Amino acid sequence: MVADIVVVHGLWADGSSWSEVIPLLHAAGHRVHAVQLPLTSVEEDVACTRQTVDRLPGPVVLAGWSYGGAVLTNAAHGAPNVSALVYVAAFAPEKGECGNDILARFPSGVGEAVQLDEQGRMWLDPARYRQVFAADLHASRAAMLASVQKPAAPACFSTPSGEPAWRTIPSWYLVAENDEALRPAAQRWMAERMGASVTSVAASHAVPLSRPERVADVIAAAAAAGC
Repeated sequence: MVADIVVVHGLWADGSSWSEVIPLLHAAGHRVHAVQLPLTSVEEDVACTRQTVDRLPGPVVLAGWSYGGAVLTNAAHGAPNVSALVYVAAFAPEKGECGNDILARFPSGVGEAVQLDEQGRMWLDPARYRQVFAADLHASRAAMLASVQKPAAPACFSTPSGEPAWRTIPSWYLVAENDEALRPAAQRWMAERMGASVTSVAASHAVPLSRPERVADVIAAAAAAGC
């Protein structure tokens, strides 16, 4: 059955993070909508995502990568047309929890790689982008991703999350086992806490680009279960 699939990117990226996954979902007959987050605050990112969700009849599958998981955790709350949530190497916060809390519990290479500009926005050091984010992509492609990254407000990591949608909506989680940005142990901990259906793959944090077939398979499974 055809579903509307809304994909949400993470920090230091944009909607093109899903460029390898979207054609596979189209080929399976689904409609895909890629949100372009402003990355200015959690509230604005959630509002942007909810605007996309609210204009779709459903069933809607929300898939988030990295920080996009924190966004969909809040954006899907109270949305009656959302049938499934998919977390792809993603943050899945509990109420009152923020990204910094999870990274403090499971330290990774992200903290040392973040740079602040004169406006106080966060960037990922281009020299460390591949090591931390995209170790299984060709060096030239990782360099391109570092060049087109969007800056993010520190509030994206420090704002406490609201009531989590995963408490009431069936959820799937794809663990990236070679992730240097969000530790695999953190991913498994969140997935177990939320009672998600878990799949794992040997991939870096940039799993939507390095292993798009596995990502598309998990999203399609969630769509089939939710229809």
